Amino acid sequence: MAGAVEARLAELGLTLPAVVPPLASYQPAVQSGVYVYTSGQLPMVDGKLAVTGKVGAEVTPDEAKELARTCALNALAAVKSVAGDLDRIERVVKVVGFVASASDFTGQPAVINGASELLGAVLGDKGVHARSAVGVAVLPLDAPVEVEVQVELTEA
Repeated sequence: MAGAVEARLAELGLTLPAVVPPLASYQPAVQSGVYVYTSGQLPMVDGKLAVTGKVGAEVTPDEAKELARTCALNALAAVKSVAGDLDRIERVVKVVGFVASASDFTGQPAVINGASELLGAVLGDKGVHARSAVGVAVLPLDAPVEVEVQVELTEA
């Protein structure tokens, strides 16, 4: 049975995807005490990247913002895989976003807003978080965006 968070996702027309399998030697998410840390989540849909390339070159900022939203949705799936229930999220503590950027692109914060806005829409005040948005030369699989999320859970 889906909880309130998954019901809110449905109201937004979204479905929690399956957890993206690791691309190397790591776990999609780990829990330490009341915190869950996700690995960097790529904008994978059905096991593949829909778009590759650098933001500000092959990928527009608007496309990248949507991809960051997909990354956040994948991060929620990873959180659920260890927490068992997204309703246990007490708050999103930190979001770190990486944007594979053309050398003259400086709009990384607006791109990562895609992830931040999704978390706010789904979790309300619990989705308000600290954040970093970083431009990088390249990401795994030539992904335009990667997002990691840290959440605090209520006690089980």
